[in-house]
Amino acid sequence: MNTTLNTKEITGRTKYHKSTFDKISEERKQRIMDVATAEFAANGYNASNINTIAKKAEISIGSMYSYFASKEDLFLTIVDECFGVLESVLYSIDIEEGDIFYILEKLLRASRHYAIKYPEFNQIYLDVTTQALSKFSNRLSHKLEDITANFYMDILESAKVSNLIDKNMNYNVASFCIDNLIIMFQFSYTSDYYRERMKIFTGYDTIDNEEMVIKEILQFMKKALL
Repeated sequence: MNTTLNTKEITGRTKYHKSTFDKISEERKQRIMDVATAEFAANGYNASNINTIAKKAEISIGSMYSYFASKEDLFLTIVDECFGVLESVLYSIDIEEGDIFYILEKLLRASRHYAIKYPEFNQIYLDVTTQALSKFSNRLSHKLEDITANFYMDILESAKVSNLIDKNMNYNVASFCIDNLIIMFQFSYTSDYYRERMKIFTGYDTIDNEEMVIKEILQFMKKALL
């Protein structure tokens, strides 16, 4: 997988690597990112070894530590890139193009696109949400969740002004529920557990019945918001 470094300026991006990492060739930089992403996605943070990553990236461990102070900083660099891509996908949706239900359909389709195009990033995002990586919770939870929460609040407020949804509902709770639906749909493309979970509850295999699942989720959202 080529996890091409995102050069677009993203809100809240954080630099976890040393300045020496910025000075190496793009090819070398990309190779390190790709190998690290693959290792963290396949083995999880705790089971991944920075020595193994360095070896597979064909660099010395000394060079690796000249770029990153620790495995944690390398992981956080990958997570930051993962969140950057997610944010880019989110803001590729033109909220002026249609009403809230059109936007929600676009969000579902964008989440599917992200999960299919960036399966390793999607796996890492899933891992970050687990209790096993709770030590990162305070540092990472607001990084993406604030962005998505604000996005949902914006489209809900716009729909309220346009009299498209119930004006008396709690929009904070509504945005939380919408996000959970989309996240569960997105994770069903990466995790066998979430795929089987989707199948148990809906009767559909997400991958084999994408359009039906999207249609039914949208129908539920519409009835909940009206």
